[in-house]
Amino acid sequence: MKRVLITGGASGLGAALAARFAERGDRVLVTDVAAGAPHRLDITSESDWATALERVRDEFGGLDVLVNNAGIAAGGRIDRLSAEHWQRVLSVNVLGAVNGCRTFTPLFKEQGAGHIVNVASAAGLMHPPSMSSYNASKAAVVALSESLRYELGPWGVSVSVVCPSFFRTNLAQSLSGDDPQMEAGAVRLINEARRGADEIAVRVIREVDARKFLIIPDSDGRTAYRAKRFTRFLYDRKMFALGAKLRRDEKTEAARE
Repeated sequence: MKRVLITGGASGLGAALAARFAERGDRVLVTDVAAGAPHRLDITSESDWATALERVRDEFGGLDVLVNNAGIAAGGRIDRLSAEHWQRVLSVNVLGAVNGCRTFTPLFKEQGAGHIVNVASAAGLMHPPSMSSYNASKAAVVALSESLRYELGPWGVSVSVVCPSFFRTNLAQSLSGDDPQMEAGAVRLINEARRGADEIAVRVIREVDARKFLIIPDSDGRTAYRAKRFTRFLYDRKMFALGAKLRRDEKTEAARE
């Protein structure tokens, strides 16, 4: 039986992961900023993290798996995104995960064991146009995870980073509205995705159990990642084509105004 803390666990992938862990008998503390979560945790608040650590020590006597899952969706062209948008995305998606790692690393070192699971995105590995803030935030989570893998390994602490492609979830509700045209496309991709959060969760838990570092839980993401690594010219051609489409769409948009 493992002791697990999950952020953003009230819905989406977090809720699916919590259900799968609980089904097999693990003890799970589900945290979320939303009302109704078993434990309220704003991942941007250091005091909330301190309270979560205290509860874990008191009720669980330690922790085996920290899942930094909470995050927000983002999209938009660079000249349409405000400074406030960037600050919000980086504060939640990057510093939220950093706060979790900072809070629980001392406990993991004391135990001589532990596993940090940072949920990033395929956008942390592949970086299409009109998604600069989201891509940057998720790429930072990938880099954070790789760094901690080497830093904490000597203490017996494992690290995994999860990079799923689009799957059906309520993540689109967190879009900020800075660039509605681009965000509408993201919403469509999320809503029309073939996979749901439950399917992703099953694969993630299996590979977390195997102590795998880079977890790409869907075939679309794995295909795209291999294309970028091994046929870069084709990947670049596709990305430039998307950029060219953006330019055509902007011309059409301007002509309508």
